[in-house]
Amino acid sequence: MYNCQRTWFCFATAALVLVGISGCSPDPGIGDKMKVAGVFSTSLEDPRAAVIYQGLKKAEREMEVVCDVTANVSSKEMKRVLNDYAEKGYLVIFGDAPDSEDIIRRVARDYPDIAFCFCSDFGPTAPNLSVFNSWVYEPAYLCGLIAGRRTKTNIVGVVGGLSDPAADCLLNAFIRGLREVNPGARVMSAFIESRFDPPSAAREATRMIKAGADYIFAGTPGVIRACLDNGATAFGNLQDQYSLAQDTVITGTVWDLWPTVEKVITDVQDERYQALDLREWSMMAKGGAYLAPYHSFEGKISLELKNMINQIRRDIMSGTFRVPANELPPPID
Repeated sequence: MYNCQRTWFCFATAALVLVGISGCSPDPGIGDKMKVAGVFSTSLEDPRAAVIYQGLKKAEREMEVVCDVTANVSSKEMKRVLNDYAEKGYLVIFGDAPDSEDIIRRVARDYPDIAFCFCSDFGPTAPNLSVFNSWVYEPAYLCGLIAGRRTKTNIVGVVGGLSDPAADCLLNAFIRGLREVNPGARVMSAFIESRFDPPSAAREATRMIKAGADYIFAGTPGVIRACLDNGATAFGNLQDQYSLAQDTVITGTVWDLWPTVEKVITDVQDERYQALDLREWSMMAKGGAYLAPYHSFEGKISLELKNMINQIRRDIMSGTFRVPANELPPPID
C-alpha cells in the first residue's frame, strides 16, 4: 500500500515554478494545494495527450490541486523532467511517453512516495506506478454497428496509428460490430506505424475511399480530412471530433480521463493510493468512454438504428452485455 507522506514543499521565489502550458500552470500562492504534473513525449495535438491534459485541467477546476504540464519531452530529457517534478513536491505525475517506459519505471522506483500514473501497454508496479490506456473499444463496437447498417458500398475502412493492445482492441471491436450486422461487408484496414503522422493517415484513408470505402474509422489524425476531401463519412476517435468536419463526422469514440484522474488524486489525498491497472476507469461503466453525439447526423440516422444503439449502450453500462476485448492485431488489407 502506498503511503502518501503529505510533505508539502515551499519555495522562496516564483522562479522555481516550471513553465507550464496556458490554462494549467501553478500559482506561486497555491498554499497547501496538492501539486500534480503531466509529462508527455508528444505535443498536445496528439489526441491521447490532449485527453490526459483535459483531465488534469478539470482536476484543477474541481479539486484542491494545481497542475503543471510539460510536453514534447524526448527520451533523453525524460529522467531530468520527472526528477525535477519529484524534487519540487509534485505528489502525482501523470503522462504518456511510450518511448520512455523503462526510464519512467526507474524514476518511479526512486520516488516510492510519489504516485506515478502513465498511459502504458504494460502492467502496474508496486508500490506507486499505476497504468491506464485508451480502452475505448466499447463505443468503437457501437460505431461498427452504425457503419455496418449505413454503408452503401459495403466497403468500410479502418486506419490506425501504431499497433498496440489498446489500438488493436479498438479496431477489432469496430470490425466485430460491423460484421455482426453486415457479415458480407469488406473491411479495409491499415496501420501507419506512427503515433502522429496526419499526411500518412490521409493517404491510407484516400486509398480506401478510392477503392470504394464510404465509411472510415479514424483511429489516428489525418483520416477525417481525407474523408472530408473525398466525400466519405468518418468516425472520430478519443475526442468528439465533429468540429473538424461537421458534415463528415457522424459520431465516434470519446475517452474521458476524468474518472481516472479523480480516483488517483482522491486516493493520494486519502492516503490509500496503490499501484493499479486503471483500465476499468477508462471504460463506459465508469464514465471513462462514451459514444460521441450524432450532431448534424441526428436526423439522418433511422430511429430503429438509434434505438438499437441506445439499448446496447444501456446493456453495456448495466453490465448485462460485454464487448469482447480482442488485443490481437487485426488483419491488414
